[in-house]
Amino acid sequence: MANTVFPPDLVQAQREWHRTYARLAAEPAHAALLRRRLLWLSCRLFWHPYWRTGPGRSPAARVELRQQALAAQNPRSERPG
Repeated sequence: MANTVFPPDLVQAQREWHRTYARLAAEPAHAALLRRRLLWLSCRLFWHPYWRTGPGRSPAARVELRQQALAAQNPRSERPG
């Protein structure tokens, strides 16, 4: 499943989800707003049309999406030590 090409809007939604989750941990004063944003993004990710296609039907595709989104946010984590 490595090197799967996901739709750009799906990857962007996953990146936003990770950023929002990190903000929720760092800024508890804005918890209600950030939780609503996480819920909205989670729905957007879950119901994206990509998951109805052949490559998207694999449970591993969702894991690959998360890994690609995290790698794009933290490019240093991909580099060898």
